[in-house]
Amino acid sequence: MSDLPGRKYNVLSLFSGCGGLDLGFEGGFKVLASSINDMIHPEWKQDTGGDDRWVLLPKTRFNTVFANDIRDGAKAAWDNYFRKFGMDDKIYHLGSVVDLVRHHRQGESVFPRDVDVVTGGFPCQDFSVAGKRLGFKSPKNHRGLLSEDVFPSLESRGKLYMWMREVIEITKPKVFIAENVKGLVNLHDVKSIIERDFRSVSEDGYLVVEAKVLHSADYGVPQSRERVIFIGFRRSSLTPEALAALSQPSLDERFDPYPKPTHAYTNNGEALVKPVSLREALGGLLEPDKTSDLSQQKYSKAKYMGKHCQGQSEIRLSGIGPTIRSEHHGNIEFRRLSAEHGGMNLEELQTGLEERRLTVRECARIQTFPDDYEFVFPPQSGRKGVSASEAYKIIGNAVPPLLGYHIAHNLQSKWDLYFGRDS
Repeated sequence: MSDLPGRKYNVLSLFSGCGGLDLGFEGGFKVLASSINDMIHPEWKQDTGGDDRWVLLPKTRFNTVFANDIRDGAKAAWDNYFRKFGMDDKIYHLGSVVDLVRHHRQGESVFPRDVDVVTGGFPCQDFSVAGKRLGFKSPKNHRGLLSEDVFPSLESRGKLYMWMREVIEITKPKVFIAENVKGLVNLHDVKSIIERDFRSVSEDGYLVVEAKVLHSADYGVPQSRERVIFIGFRRSSLTPEALAALSQPSLDERFDPYPKPTHAYTNNGEALVKPVSLREALGGLLEPDKTSDLSQQKYSKAKYMGKHCQGQSEIRLSGIGPTIRSEHHGNIEFRRLSAEHGGMNLEELQTGLEERRLTVRECARIQTFPDDYEFVFPPQSGRKGVSASEAYKIIGNAVPPLLGYHIAHNLQSKWDLYFGRDS
């Protein structure tokens, strides 16, 4: 998908879902103009030739050569979007990373050669504060099913990062990026164990900088979403200067692999701009009965179940959105509640608009997916379709593409600094 002249950096993506991080690494998608701080990144505001509320992010040098997940709905959505840009359906491998590694061990050609970057959002359910927080002791296996095996096991869902580690061992990228929920940081010593395990790839072949929690709203995403990011560099690929700088406990800003905030949500600074509100993010969308967009037509019809249940609150248009979770129907927040249920959006209620939950498209907007990403579509020409229920789940599992773009752009801008001009 990348069409910039010069060197391309090949990306192998694991636990890809519907491609939030993949899209971020590829670039070339529309976001709200207010999501970009033009004092920091003026070059990101490419004209879309139409509505000045939107800008087209420049494409990057990153090129996705492999993607993978166990959800067939995620693959269907990924293929449907990236096919528009000439990417082959064969790039996305449906199945468990455990099975992929096993096939490799049996001598099959599974993973591509010449991989520069490995990315992966390994499963987060066992680390999330919204779940049971069983961590490494997850009773589910690598396919997400309850297992009869004795746990903990390397094949349990909570240990799948170890299989990402093995893919790194096999492909030997210059850099890897792994992400998970913030809750992992506060769960016993899980963070330090994962950092240690990643460092031991290829017998201490990777320098892993200390993991960092990034808040999406600090990067123009209209959502309260925090993710912990792990970044590791292959020692033998780094320049001597980069190796020395990245080995320090306090990173020199020039070598810091984590992107600097652009919006003032958890950070302050004269150059930072205000967070993007939901009013901006959802602006221009027609009501479900007025639109031709299937993803905007579809929304959960689950009734209000009382304020003490998850997902029964109304979004606040003047602020950022709630964390979009990988949920279905009954746990999707309300676009607006009725006055009877405590709804505060009186302006809309007075025009006759009724209580309803967020649509699939509204959830995608809050995650910064572009409107040309179709999340709900019927089966076509032998290809699998995606239902609204499946769409809610894969959107909630995704990394916000704009956050991914910040990570990718920062890495791209420092690539020569890390690896030298001939890398």
